[in-house]
Amino acid sequence: MLNRFILPFGGLLRGRLVAGETPVVNGATGAFGTAAVLLGIAMGAARVVAAGRNQTTLEAVVRAAGRRVIPVRLAGNVSADAASLRQAAGGGAEIAYDMVGQAGDANATLAAINSLRRGGRLVLMGSVTTPLPLSYSDVMRNDWEIIGQFMYPAGAYRRLIGLLRAGLLDISAIRPLRFPLAALPDAMEAAARAGSLECVVVQP
Repeated sequence: MLNRFILPFGGLLRGRLVAGETPVVNGATGAFGTAAVLLGIAMGAARVVAAGRNQTTLEAVVRAAGRRVIPVRLAGNVSADAASLRQAAGGGAEIAYDMVGQAGDANATLAAINSLRRGGRLVLMGSVTTPLPLSYSDVMRNDWEIIGQFMYPAGAYRRLIGLLRAGLLDISAIRPLRFPLAALPDAMEAAARAGSLECVVVQP
């Protein structure tokens, strides 16, 4: 099940999230986004702003992660969504972690970067399929840092296991759906349908 967490952990490490900061997790209703929310709590975030378009899933993420998670339902309007994210973050976030999958527009990502405080960092790990039209002057004037991250650094698994062993990372909210190896096709179909709080496990 830790495979669910290692990718967003790599992104949060690269984004230099430290205890007491507030991250915005864009794409919080997806499997990796939900894991990023749980990791933000484990890593000591003051609060985590969970951003997504599915209100029901956002509510489930909040129930799983606890009171330090603030949900924001995105409507697709960059200015309005950015304002909602900034308000939820207490005036702006120090880091925005973007894990939007196969998005046909960049509106959510643009809202995420515009939710940042001065000197904030945007970590890109999603799969947006359209160009990201950034304002050169906005990035410059706000001292924003844009970071691309693929996978995770060497040694990240050891650090992730350390969070788990210390009781800081709670993965109990992720429900395993177990299949025998002989039922691999059924497991693959279940994985395609699984929600963000479900994880398909194939056992020999």
